[in-house]
Amino acid sequence: MERDLDPRLTQIETKLAYLEDFLTRLQAEVVDRNTALDRLNAEHTAMRSRLIQISRDLEEVPNRKPPHY
Repeated sequence: MERDLDPRLTQIETKLAYLEDFLTRLQAEVVDRNTALDRLNAEHTAMRSRLIQISRDLEEVPNRKPPHY
């Protein structure tokens, strides 16, 4: 009976080792993606703020008097 269990236990341990490695690599990838996503969100926010500011500045241009007045 013990002879039958050894190959099965070895197979289970092997699968477990592969799963642990997979989860470690997956976790590292998720962390990397979240870091990249946070960076992109920050860039998006900055670009949006800048675009809003440029838009407001352009709206004021037609309302300004030319410098020679």
